[in-house]
Formats: sequence, C-alpha cells, structure tokens
Amino acid sequence: MSAVWRAARAAAWRRRLQTVVIGLVVLCSATTAMLAMGLLDAASSPFDKAFDKQNGAHVVASFDAAKVSRTQLAETTRLPGVEAAAGPFDQVVVAVPKGARALPAGPLTVAGRAEPGGAVDRVEIVHGRWPAAPGEIAINQRFNVPLKPGALGSKLELPGNVSLTVVGFATSMSQSAGAWVMPEQLAVFTPPTSQMLYRFTSAATQQQVRAGLARLTAKLPRGSLDVSRSYLSIKAAFSGPSDDYLPFMTLFGVLGLVVSVLIVGNVISGAVISGFRHIGVLKALGFTPNQVVAVYLVMVCLPAVTGSVLGTALGGLLTAPVLESAFEGVETGTATITVGAWVPVVCLLGMPALAALAALLPALRAHRLPAALAISMGGAPRATRGLRMQRLLGGTRLPRSVSLGLAQPFTRPGRSAMTMGAIVLGVTTVTLSTGLTSTILAFNEAGNGGRTSEFFVRANRPGMGPTRTLSDPQTEAMLRSLPGTLTVTAGVFVGVDLTGQRQPLDVQFLRGDTPSLASRIVSGRWLEGPGEVVVPPAFLSQRGLKVGDRITLELKGEQARASIVGEAMEGGARFIWSSWETLDTLAPRLQADLYQVRLKPGTDAKAYAQAVKAADPGLRAEIDADKGESIDTATVVGFASAFTVLLTLVAALGVFNTVLLNTRERRRELGMLKAVGMTPWQVTAMTTTSMALLGAASGLLGIPLGMAGHRIVVDNVGSIVFPDAMKAVWHVPQLILPASAGVMIAVLGALLPARSAARLTIAKVLHSE
Repeated sequence: MSAVWRAARAAAWRRRLQTVVIGLVVLCSATTAMLAMGLLDAASSPFDKAFDKQNGAHVVASFDAAKVSRTQLAETTRLPGVEAAAGPFDQVVVAVPKGARALPAGPLTVAGRAEPGGAVDRVEIVHGRWPAAPGEIAINQRFNVPLKPGALGSKLELPGNVSLTVVGFATSMSQSAGAWVMPEQLAVFTPPTSQMLYRFTSAATQQQVRAGLARLTAKLPRGSLDVSRSYLSIKAAFSGPSDDYLPFMTLFGVLGLVVSVLIVGNVISGAVISGFRHIGVLKALGFTPNQVVAVYLVMVCLPAVTGSVLGTALGGLLTAPVLESAFEGVETGTATITVGAWVPVVCLLGMPALAALAALLPALRAHRLPAALAISMGGAPRATRGLRMQRLLGGTRLPRSVSLGLAQPFTRPGRSAMTMGAIVLGVTTVTLSTGLTSTILAFNEAGNGGRTSEFFVRANRPGMGPTRTLSDPQTEAMLRSLPGTLTVTAGVFVGVDLTGQRQPLDVQFLRGDTPSLASRIVSGRWLEGPGEVVVPPAFLSQRGLKVGDRITLELKGEQARASIVGEAMEGGARFIWSSWETLDTLAPRLQADLYQVRLKPGTDAKAYAQAVKAADPGLRAEIDADKGESIDTATVVGFASAFTVLLTLVAALGVFNTVLLNTRERRRELGMLKAVGMTPWQVTAMTTTSMALLGAASGLLGIPLGMAGHRIVVDNVGSIVFPDAMKAVWHVPQLILPASAGVMIAVLGALLPARSAARLTIAKVLHSE
C-alpha cells in the first residue's frame, strides 16, 4: 500500500495542472451541493422535528358552542382515523388595547387550558410559567423576538374590566391560540366557540387532512364547524420563503455535479492515455493491475478530498446568510433553523466518492493494458485516427491551420465528447442565468409601473412631523389639481382579522384610479366593487384557497364577506388588497393616509414633491417608495451570476485540460509542422480552432437545455407567479450571449495551452524524442 501511495502522490505532483483542475471542479460542486442540500434540510427538517416534539395538531378546529355540545365533540376523539385529540377548550377572541407591553394591539385568540401538556399540542414554556389561577395569562410568543422590558409580570387590560397578569410566554408549533388562561377565566367572556385539536393517522397531504376532518364533521350537527386550519398551511408558511431559492440552487448544484463527473472522467482518461509509458513501467516494476488502478484512483482522490473539504467549508459559510435571508420574518416557534449534520457529511464523503467513480472507468483501461504494449504505445503514440477528416478538410479552401484544427476533435472522439459535455453545461448555465435575469428585470419593471414615475404621498404620523391640514378628500383633490398628475389612488393600511385565523392580515384598502399593481394580476381580475379582494400566491397556498373562494374579514366586531377575485404576482402571505367600499362596511370613518400618484412623462419629480409640501407641510412625497418584492431579486441574480461565472470557469478548465493533453500527445507532430514552416500564430490558430468547433456545437445544444431549465425555475418559485409574458424572454438580443458562450468558453480554455504549444521550439521537441 505504501508503494501505491508513493506512486499516486508522485503522479499527482507530476500532473500538477490536472490536479488543480480536479480540486477546483470538486470545490465548486461541493459548494453548490452544500447550499442546495442545506436549504432543503432547513426548509423541512426543523419544522418536522419541532412539530413532532410538541405532538402538534394536524387540524385546529373551532366549533359553534351553541350548535354542538362538549359531549358530542368528545365522541369525535374515538372515531376511526383519529390518532389523538385534545379538547374541547373554550375559546374567545378579544381586542387588545394599545399600550400593552406584552403584545401589540389587535384581536387575540385566547383558549382556556389547565396545563400546557396533553395528547396533542404540547405547548412549550419559553419564559416564566403556565397560568395557575384565574387572573393569569400566558402569551404565545411570535417570531422568536426578545421580550420587551417589563413584559413578564405586566398587566393586560381587556374589555369588560378584565385585568390579567402576564405570568409566562409560551410557543405552539400548531399555533392553536394567541394566549392561554385557566378554563374558569373564560366564564366572564361567555365563549362562543369550542376548540378541538386533532392528530390523524394519515395526514401527509392536504387531501388526507380534509378527508379526516370530513369524517369528524359528518357525525356532528350541520354548520357546527366554524373554522379549521391544517398544519400544512403552517408548514407552508414556515418553508415558503426558502422555497423561492431552492429551485435554482438545486439546478445549479446538479449542473455542478455533472460538470464534475465529466471533467474528472476526462482528466483521468487523458492521464491514462498520456501515461501509457508510466503504466507500463509500473507493471514492469511489479505493480499488479489492481494496484495500477488504485494509483490512479488515489491520484484523483487527493485533490478531490481537498476540494471537497474547502467546498463544504465555503458552502457552510454561505449557507448562514442565505438561510437568514430565506427565513427572515418567519414564525419559527421552537424550530431551530440550522443545517443537519448529515449535509456536510454527505458533501465530504460524497464528492470524493463521485470523483473516484468518474475516474473508475478510464482507470480500468490501465488495468487491462499489458506492460509491453503500454510501453510501446507510450513511446510511439498512434496518429491514424482523424486522418480521413484531415484529408477531407484538406481539399477545401480553408487555411491549412484551420483545416487541421477542425479535424483534431475527431482524433480523440471520447475525449472530445466529454469536453463538449462540459461546454454544453457551461452554455446551459449562461442561458439559464440570462433568462432568469431577464425575467427578474421584467418583474421589477412591472412593479415600477413600466411607463411613468410614481410618488407615494404619505400623511405624517403623530409625533413624526407636522400634522396635515387637509382632509382626506381635500388631499386627493389637491393632488389631482397639481400640474403633471396622471392618476391618483388613495389607500390606507388596516390590520384586519381573518375569521378562524390567529394571525391578522394587513389589508390595503384602495379607491380612485386603477393602480399600477393591476398590471401584475396573473389570475382573475382587479378590484371592481365592494366585497372583493386580490391576494398574493402565498396567501392562497398557505390557506388552501383559490380564486373565487370567499373569506370573512373582521375589524372591531364588524364583519365583511369578500370574494377572492384576483391573484397578484407576488406578496406576503398576510398582505391583501381590497376596495374602499369594503372598508366602509368595516370602518366607515377611516380616512386614506397614503396616495399613489403617477406622473405624466416629462414631469419634474423634484418640483412636484416641493409643490405637495407647499400645499400641506404634513404630507411627504417619496418617489418610487416601498417597491420591495417578496423574493430578494438581488440575491437571486447575484447567486445565479456568481455560479454562472464559477461553472463557466470550470468548463473552461476542462477545455484547458483537453488542449493540454492534446498538445503533449502531439509534440512530435507540432515539431514536424514547425519544421516545414508553420508559424507560432498558425499553431495557436490551429489549436484554438479545434476547441472552437466544439464550442459552436455546444452552443446549439446548451441553449435549449438552458431554456428548459429557466422554465423549470420560474415555474417553481414559491411566492411569485410569473405571467407568460415574463417567461417568454427569448428574443434575438437575449440569445446572442448564450450562442457565443460556447465559443468563448472553448477559446478561453484553449488559449493558454495553445500559446504554450506555439512557443515550442523544434530543438526542444527533437531533444525530448
């Protein structure tokens, strides 16, 4: 074994360039694999572990206590398909006033539970303790935020002169309630609903959850089920942001792995062919065929292990900020957003194993070669292949250096095929990145209105500057009267409760001209009348709704039924849009405090902002304000661009290795050509032309693959639904770069070894012979 180790180490040192190429390829592949697997693990594993640890509820259901008795609800726990159940618990929604230290103002769902444990939804205490007597309350801590000073032990004043002491903060992965009190505490609120928590034997899909709930309600009075929520919607909210990044990161990871296999196989195949003499010498010295194979496998594993370690470490460093961006603002509960230990282990062990597997087939060729044949082949390499193509091209009017270069790939068809495969994937990556960038730019253009400048005119909040003097109608009339105004859309953001949901919604109620947002509807239509809402894709997916369904909005005891009439391209799961007529049903006295103004082309934006301030000092005009997207487009484009550069360089390294092997094998031929008068420039042209042919062919194959990959990515971004117009980005200008990418990669990789071959002197070649 020591002899194999010494021989492999010497071979790796002798082929330093090839060793570096393998190390860099594996490093890039390990980095992309670490990122993709890390994000995939963080998107599912932490939630599942925390949910199972708390024995989370597959369904949280609220029933009308006036229509169904507690005995009837208790009987549902023994139905087939119910694995475990907890309840019934009294439940009530109360209004938290402003100024509370423990939690923000707004509706709060309070459940009566004597203890945090139980068969389902074992609530975990984060700070303090569980309520032990009436007058105490434990708050469900949201977003894992630090406690406000003095929150623990503070008083929470609720309607009806009810004062509760905050004795603890807890968290529930089921999100069954916003707070908990002792059951007898809710007697003063006359709870209108009863809460049940169920776990089903089969609940892997939304269909199975609905089927389980249907079996329960079939045994209860009609209409007794008030509202229900599946744990899958909570899981979707948990992993939804990371799902935006996962498709393209996975695709780039797969591309990196395939490029690694092709280039490693190419390097080892070339090492075997160029090392025939070395193989013969090893066998003549007594190395067995298995030991010769082991030499070449160890030679590959040395740089592969190094590249794997460095790539895993680099991927680990990049994973932290990517996860932080992907899970920003997500309610994680007790789930810890970390990458499982199996991910780096798989990268550390899998990448060298993949490299060794790629090297195995060409290394087996060395296993079969007899010593005498290997030495004779190494001393006089055959040059009969490709002669037919050389003769065919020699009869054309092409310069001789070009015709010889075009025939060169046919001399080593296997090596040329693997090199071409690496270039094809490089072109695929460039095409994918170009298309993805075009789609994101089109997305941002649609968000910016596409044609005119936009202002957001805001009324100052109390304590944030001068109070506006104009009323809401007067402000809108003033804006419409200013020179340069094209459209005005008035709006106000209101926190509204969705019936059956603990988390409130941020609803923007709009009136006036149709906003630019209307151009971003991908399904249905924009608002046209009362009782209508437009929602983002994340809102629909996390709640199992679709366009056409109806929801109920609640605000301070008032309710408004609304139909989902349209789906916008993007947005957060808690943000929707509705008409001003719907707001009149909930809160008729509210006034608009935000005005979206589109300016006519050529209008001086700065002068317009000054005119607004002069009309009312309490108004602030901000051009292009609040244009954030639900997915970080800079991260997407930056990541795609970075890995496009990496994979392009890796593909160029594959070309570099091929040209290096070709020139070493053709030293005798190059010396002969220079002896008969071929200039260094012609040698360079001949060598680069041979790779340019592969690059041109690779461009024709790589562009369709890149277009297919682009469609896969844009169709699977979780929080955005791109319309067909943003997917159809392939026009002549967009195809110029991918079409030329193959040739550029080939020439970039071939240039240095070609120049080195051009500098070979006849005397040096004859001396080596």
